[in-house]
Amino acid sequence: MTMQVKIWNTWKIGAMVAALTLASGCHKHPKNTVGSGMTAPVTQAAPTATLSATPLAIDLGQSVVLNWRTTNTTSVEIEGVGQVPVNGTQTVSPSNSTNFHLVAKGDGGTAEANVRVTVRVPSVPTSDSNGGDKSGGAMGTDVAFHQNVQDIFFDYDSFDLRPDAQSAAVNAARYLAAHPAIKVLIGGYCDDRGSAEYNITLGENRASAARTALISAGVPALRVRVVSYGKERQFCSEANESCYQENRRAQFSIDR
Repeated sequence: MTMQVKIWNTWKIGAMVAALTLASGCHKHPKNTVGSGMTAPVTQAAPTATLSATPLAIDLGQSVVLNWRTTNTTSVEIEGVGQVPVNGTQTVSPSNSTNFHLVAKGDGGTAEANVRVTVRVPSVPTSDSNGGDKSGGAMGTDVAFHQNVQDIFFDYDSFDLRPDAQSAAVNAARYLAAHPAIKVLIGGYCDDRGSAEYNITLGENRASAARTALISAGVPALRVRVVSYGKERQFCSEANESCYQENRRAQFSIDR
Protein backbone atom coordinates (compact mmCIF):
# COMPACT_ATOMS: atom_id res chain seq x y z
CA MET A 1 0.00 0.00 0.00
CA THR A 2 1.41 3.37 -1.01
CA MET A 3 1.83 6.26 1.38
CA GLN A 4 -0.90 8.20 -0.50
CA VAL A 5 -3.43 5.38 0.01
CA LYS A 6 -2.59 5.15 3.75
CA ILE A 7 -3.15 8.87 4.18
CA TRP A 8 -6.48 8.62 2.33
CA ASN A 9 -7.66 5.72 4.51
CA THR A 10 -6.61 7.54 7.72
CA TRP A 11 -8.57 10.62 6.62
CA LYS A 12 -11.71 8.55 5.92
CA ILE A 13 -11.56 6.85 9.34
CA GLY A 14 -11.18 10.22 11.10
CA ALA A 15 -14.11 11.65 9.17
CA MET A 16 -16.34 8.70 10.10
CA VAL A 17 -15.46 8.99 13.83
CA ALA A 18 -16.24 12.72 13.76
CA ALA A 19 -19.58 12.07 12.03
CA LEU A 20 -20.56 9.42 14.59
CA THR A 21 -19.60 11.67 17.49
CA LEU A 22 -21.64 14.55 16.07
CA ALA A 23 -24.65 12.27 15.45
CA SER A 24 -24.62 10.89 18.99
CA GLY A 25 -24.32 14.40 20.43
CA CYS A 26 -27.45 15.47 18.60
CA HIS A 27 -29.58 12.99 20.60
CA LYS A 28 -28.54 14.19 24.07
CA HIS A 29 -31.43 15.56 26.14
CA PRO A 30 -31.05 19.23 27.18
CA LYS A 31 -30.48 19.93 30.84
CA ASN A 32 -33.54 21.00 32.81
CA THR A 33 -32.48 24.53 33.72
CA VAL A 34 -34.43 27.69 34.04
CA GLY A 35 -31.83 29.66 32.15
CA SER A 36 -28.13 30.14 31.81
CA GLY A 37 -26.64 30.59 35.26
CA MET A 38 -30.11 30.36 36.95
CA THR A 39 -31.63 27.79 39.36
CA ALA A 40 -35.28 26.87 39.89
CA PRO A 41 -37.07 29.05 42.47
CA VAL A 42 -37.72 27.55 45.92
CA THR A 43 -41.44 26.99 46.60
CA GLN A 44 -42.47 28.19 50.08
CA ALA A 45 -44.67 25.82 52.11
CA ALA A 46 -48.27 26.98 52.52
CA PRO A 47 -49.39 28.02 56.04
CA THR A 48 -51.79 25.88 58.08
CA ALA A 49 -54.00 26.97 60.98
CA THR A 50 -56.39 25.47 63.54
CA LEU A 51 -58.49 27.29 66.15
CA SER A 52 -60.59 25.81 68.98
CA ALA A 53 -62.50 27.12 72.00
CA THR A 54 -63.17 25.48 75.37
CA PRO A 55 -66.06 25.44 76.08
CA LEU A 56 -68.08 26.23 72.96
CA ALA A 57 -71.07 27.52 74.97
CA ILE A 58 -71.04 29.67 78.11
CA ASP A 59 -73.34 31.76 80.27
CA LEU A 60 -73.00 35.52 80.06
CA GLY A 61 -70.05 36.60 82.22
CA GLN A 62 -68.13 33.32 81.90
CA SER A 63 -64.91 32.86 79.94
CA VAL A 64 -63.60 30.53 77.25
CA VAL A 65 -60.05 29.51 76.35
CA LEU A 66 -59.04 29.96 72.72
CA ASN A 67 -56.32 27.59 71.54
CA TRP A 68 -54.64 27.95 68.15
CA ARG A 69 -51.81 26.26 66.26
CA THR A 70 -50.21 27.33 62.97
CA THR A 71 -47.28 26.29 60.77
CA ASN A 72 -45.21 28.13 58.14
CA THR A 73 -46.48 31.52 59.36
CA THR A 74 -44.91 34.86 60.14
CA SER A 75 -47.95 36.67 61.56
CA VAL A 76 -51.25 35.58 63.12
CA GLU A 77 -54.29 37.72 63.95
CA ILE A 78 -57.63 36.85 65.55
CA GLU A 79 -60.41 39.30 64.81
CA GLY A 80 -61.61 40.90 68.03
CA VAL A 81 -58.41 39.85 69.84
CA GLY A 82 -55.65 41.32 67.66
CA GLN A 83 -52.13 40.13 66.83
CA VAL A 84 -51.20 36.93 68.67
CA PRO A 85 -48.20 34.54 68.73
CA VAL A 86 -48.05 31.89 65.99
CA ASN A 87 -49.12 29.30 68.63
CA GLY A 88 -50.83 29.91 71.93
CA THR A 89 -53.87 30.11 74.19
CA GLN A 90 -55.85 33.08 75.46
CA THR A 91 -58.83 33.52 77.77
CA VAL A 92 -61.66 35.71 76.46
CA SER A 93 -65.06 36.72 77.85
CA PRO A 94 -67.37 37.52 74.94
CA SER A 95 -70.53 39.46 75.81
CA ASN A 96 -72.53 37.79 73.03
CA SER A 97 -72.27 34.84 70.68
CA THR A 98 -69.11 35.38 68.63
CA ASN A 99 -67.44 33.85 65.59
CA PHE A 100 -63.69 34.06 66.20
CA HIS A 101 -61.83 34.33 62.88
CA LEU A 102 -58.08 33.63 62.68
CA VAL A 103 -55.91 34.75 59.75
CA ALA A 104 -52.37 33.32 59.51
CA LYS A 105 -49.93 34.72 56.94
CA GLY A 106 -46.60 33.37 55.72
CA ASP A 107 -44.29 33.46 52.72
CA GLY A 108 -46.31 30.63 51.17
CA GLY A 109 -49.70 32.37 51.41
CA THR A 110 -52.56 32.73 53.90
CA ALA A 111 -54.54 30.25 56.03
CA GLU A 112 -57.75 30.89 57.98
CA ALA A 113 -59.63 29.15 60.80
CA ASN A 114 -62.88 29.83 62.63
CA VAL A 115 -64.64 28.80 65.82
CA ARG A 116 -68.01 29.96 67.14
CA VAL A 117 -68.71 30.52 70.84
CA THR A 118 -72.34 30.67 71.97
CA VAL A 119 -73.14 32.98 74.89
CA ARG A 120 -76.33 32.15 76.76
CA VAL A 121 -78.11 35.23 78.13
CA PRO A 122 -80.20 34.35 81.22
CA SER A 123 -83.88 35.13 81.12
CA VAL A 124 -85.46 37.36 83.73
CA PRO A 125 -87.15 35.26 86.46
CA THR A 126 -90.96 35.49 86.43
CA SER A 127 -93.02 36.22 89.49
CA ASP A 128 -96.40 34.87 90.59
CA SER A 129 -99.37 37.08 91.48
CA ASN A 130 -98.08 37.46 95.03
CA GLY A 131 -94.67 38.62 93.86
CA GLY A 132 -92.94 35.33 94.65
CA ASP A 133 -89.96 34.10 92.62
CA LYS A 134 -90.72 31.12 90.40
CA SER A 135 -87.07 30.44 89.50
CA GLY A 136 -86.76 27.69 92.14
CA GLY A 137 -88.99 24.61 92.10
CA ALA A 138 -87.42 21.54 90.54
CA MET A 139 -84.29 23.58 89.81
CA GLY A 140 -83.90 24.78 93.37
CA THR A 141 -81.95 28.02 93.80
CA ASP A 142 -78.37 28.97 93.04
CA VAL A 143 -77.69 29.52 96.75
CA ALA A 144 -79.03 26.08 97.69
CA PHE A 145 -77.11 24.48 94.84
CA HIS A 146 -73.75 25.86 95.96
CA GLN A 147 -74.47 24.99 99.58
CA ASN A 148 -75.06 21.35 98.68
CA VAL A 149 -72.93 20.84 95.57
CA GLN A 150 -69.56 22.09 96.70
CA ASP A 151 -66.30 22.33 94.78
CA ILE A 152 -63.73 19.61 95.35
CA PHE A 153 -59.98 20.08 95.58
CA PHE A 154 -56.91 18.14 94.46
CA ASP A 155 -53.30 17.59 95.47
CA TYR A 156 -50.45 19.00 93.37
CA ASP A 157 -50.12 17.46 89.90
CA SER A 158 -52.89 14.96 90.67
CA PHE A 159 -56.46 14.24 89.62
CA ASP A 160 -57.10 11.49 92.19
CA LEU A 161 -60.08 12.21 94.45
CA ARG A 162 -59.15 12.57 98.11
CA PRO A 163 -61.51 11.26 100.87
CA ASP A 164 -62.96 14.75 101.41
CA ALA A 165 -63.69 14.98 97.68
CA GLN A 166 -65.44 11.62 97.70
CA SER A 167 -67.68 12.77 100.57
CA ALA A 168 -68.46 16.01 98.76
CA ALA A 169 -69.45 14.06 95.64
CA VAL A 170 -71.83 11.83 97.62
CA ASN A 171 -73.49 14.87 99.24
CA ALA A 172 -73.79 16.56 95.85
CA ALA A 173 -75.42 13.44 94.38
CA ARG A 174 -78.08 13.44 97.12
CA TYR A 175 -79.05 17.02 96.33
CA LEU A 176 -79.08 16.40 92.58
CA ALA A 177 -81.28 13.33 93.08
CA ALA A 178 -83.82 15.57 94.81
CA HIS A 179 -83.63 18.12 91.96
CA PRO A 180 -83.72 16.03 88.77
CA ALA A 181 -84.11 19.06 86.49
CA ILE A 182 -80.61 20.32 87.29
CA LYS A 183 -77.81 19.68 84.84
CA VAL A 184 -74.25 20.21 86.07
CA LEU A 185 -71.19 21.75 84.43
CA ILE A 186 -67.88 20.80 86.07
CA GLY A 187 -64.89 23.05 85.38
CA GLY A 188 -61.36 21.72 85.92
CA TYR A 189 -58.76 24.19 87.24
CA CYS A 190 -55.02 24.12 88.00
CA ASP A 191 -52.50 26.35 89.69
CA ASP A 192 -50.21 28.40 87.44
CA ARG A 193 -47.21 26.05 87.52
CA GLY A 194 -46.46 24.10 84.34
CA SER A 195 -47.28 24.80 80.70
CA ALA A 196 -50.70 25.89 79.49
CA GLU A 197 -51.05 22.74 77.36
CA TYR A 198 -50.20 20.41 80.25
CA ASN A 199 -52.65 22.14 82.60
CA ILE A 200 -55.50 22.06 80.08
CA THR A 201 -55.16 18.27 80.09
CA LEU A 202 -54.79 18.09 83.88
CA GLY A 203 -57.85 20.29 84.35
CA GLU A 204 -59.89 18.03 82.09
CA ASN A 205 -58.77 14.97 84.04
CA ARG A 206 -59.81 16.62 87.31
CA ALA A 207 -63.24 17.57 85.96
CA SER A 208 -63.69 14.07 84.56
CA ALA A 209 -62.74 12.50 87.90
CA ALA A 210 -65.41 14.60 89.63
CA ARG A 211 -67.96 13.63 86.97
CA THR A 212 -67.15 9.95 87.45
CA ALA A 213 -67.69 10.32 91.21
CA LEU A 214 -71.15 11.88 90.68
CA ILE A 215 -72.15 9.15 88.22
CA SER A 216 -70.93 6.45 90.64
CA ALA A 217 -73.11 8.07 93.32
CA GLY A 218 -76.20 7.79 91.13
CA VAL A 219 -76.34 10.94 88.97
CA PRO A 220 -77.24 10.12 85.32
CA ALA A 221 -74.31 10.70 82.98
CA LEU A 222 -76.41 12.84 80.62
CA ARG A 223 -76.87 15.42 83.38
CA VAL A 224 -73.14 16.13 83.77
CA ARG A 225 -70.61 17.62 81.35
CA VAL A 226 -67.06 18.87 81.84
CA VAL A 227 -64.78 21.65 80.65
CA SER A 228 -61.13 22.43 81.39
CA TYR A 229 -59.82 25.93 82.10
CA GLY A 230 -56.30 24.75 82.96
CA LYS A 231 -54.37 27.58 84.57
CA GLU A 232 -56.08 30.32 82.57
CA ARG A 233 -58.53 31.28 85.33
CA GLN A 234 -57.06 31.64 88.80
CA PHE A 235 -59.06 31.96 92.03
CA CYS A 236 -55.99 33.23 93.89
CA SER A 237 -52.84 34.85 92.50
CA GLU A 238 -50.37 34.66 95.40
CA ALA A 239 -47.36 32.33 95.09
CA ASN A 240 -47.94 30.11 98.13
CA GLU A 241 -49.39 26.68 98.82
CA SER A 242 -52.65 28.01 100.26
CA CYS A 243 -53.26 29.90 97.05
CA TYR A 244 -52.16 27.00 94.86
CA GLN A 245 -54.69 24.76 96.65
CA GLU A 246 -57.52 27.19 95.90
CA ASN A 247 -56.70 26.90 92.21
CA ARG A 248 -56.51 23.09 92.11
CA ARG A 249 -60.20 22.29 91.97
CA ALA A 250 -63.24 20.98 90.15
CA GLN A 251 -65.92 23.65 90.28
CA PHE A 252 -69.62 22.79 90.03
CA SER A 253 -72.19 25.10 88.44
CA ILE A 254 -75.70 24.76 87.07
CA ASP A 255 -75.50 24.04 83.34
CA ARG A 256 -78.27 26.23 81.91
